[in-house]
Amino acid sequence: MTDKRMMRLGVFLSGSGGNMASWRHPSAVPDGAVNLAYYQGLTRKAEAAKLDFVFFGDGLYISEKSHPNFLIRFEPLTLLAALAMDTTNIGLAATLSTTYSDPYTVARQFSSIDHLSDGRAGWNIVTSPLEGSAANYNKPEHPQHDLRYRMATEFVEITKGLWDSWEDDAFVRDKESGVFIDSTKMHRLDHEGEFFNVQGPLNISRSKQGSPVLIQAGSSESGRGFAATVADAIFTGQATRADATDFYKDVKQRAVTAGRNSDEVLIMPGCGPIVGDTPEEAEAKYQEIANLVVIDDALNYLGRYFNDMDFSPFDLDAPFPDLGDFGRNGWESTTDKIKQLAKDENLTLREMALRSTTPRSEFIGTPIQVADSMQAWFKNGAADGFMLNNSVLPQGFNDFVDQVLPILKERGLFRTEYEADTLRGNLGLPKPENRYTQWAKLQSSPK
Repeated sequence: MTDKRMMRLGVFLSGSGGNMASWRHPSAVPDGAVNLAYYQGLTRKAEAAKLDFVFFGDGLYISEKSHPNFLIRFEPLTLLAALAMDTTNIGLAATLSTTYSDPYTVARQFSSIDHLSDGRAGWNIVTSPLEGSAANYNKPEHPQHDLRYRMATEFVEITKGLWDSWEDDAFVRDKESGVFIDSTKMHRLDHEGEFFNVQGPLNISRSKQGSPVLIQAGSSESGRGFAATVADAIFTGQATRADATDFYKDVKQRAVTAGRNSDEVLIMPGCGPIVGDTPEEAEAKYQEIANLVVIDDALNYLGRYFNDMDFSPFDLDAPFPDLGDFGRNGWESTTDKIKQLAKDENLTLREMALRSTTPRSEFIGTPIQVADSMQAWFKNGAADGFMLNNSVLPQGFNDFVDQVLPILKERGLFRTEYEADTLRGNLGLPKPENRYTQWAKLQSSPK
């Protein structure tokens, strides 16, 4: 990569914000997770700021202990379809599970969104960490962590194959001759694998960008290997630049080992900036957000990472309990980090619970301080860009766009206008060539 590369920026729009008590904040929109006009306004602001994409998460299991934004929320692909009609340039990305979906249906859904948006769709591939999801899908049990990634690998390969069912010039549509398609450019997949048998072809063509951008957020050993092999962009959650740098180097090397161009695998750590006119004001904003959370809710939030574990029997002010391997079939990398952080900093259960709801980061400070931190991560091999995940919406996002982003643009780190008319184009990613067109070229080339 050259120094002329641009920072990539997406924003996670999650109801009233990432903090579980964000709905209590004076500036919050409490019903944001099911408020289309609210999401339209935030997406328009993101597009006016020239961000690469907006992103919507999802989950397949809730309980009375769930994050308020998760209790009720739009099915994300339906939301993407609505936003596609309301935007022109910004990418539209959402989560969909490989563990509780069907490859043919997913290929149709995301290809349809890609057409509706004229080449701006992105799929965040997840394997669903919550064990309770199985009961909602008529499954006897939730597959083990590594098994879910094996299933996902095959699932994604099938989906990519289905997206190549039609070569780009397969549709002739010649009214005079009566020829609608060149049937030699329609291809059945005929996949027979360990978990899926799928014939094809898909009943929708490739889009302007070829296929949706693939996103992944795995940080476990299995997750990193999977992400480095299939993802165009990788979300990650390191709290410090040193940890982010280690992750960046590791995943880029894995991508090279998998035969990929590491420049075409974008690493985008989470970034939850809290901005104030002074460092003291930024700290006060952080404390205000942290103090919105009551301890019982913090314990519930922490427990969700451990498959809804009930922490109430434990002493709040004793050291964080030794849980052994408990929780590793869900958010494996997250639970490992929680246990390690509690051990390293000798945190009590109360401290760890509150920290989990309102984590501290290197992006709290004045606009210049936040921009400096982002630039340092970007320039020193820790990030290709960032996934904005504000604790409180719309305040946190507005503060970033209005105060920090102009500094990044002034420094030449972020665009002032969109460079392309597809999500892949704006992310600097090439359009993938149809595999059958590529094979035909190879066969016809001189030996």
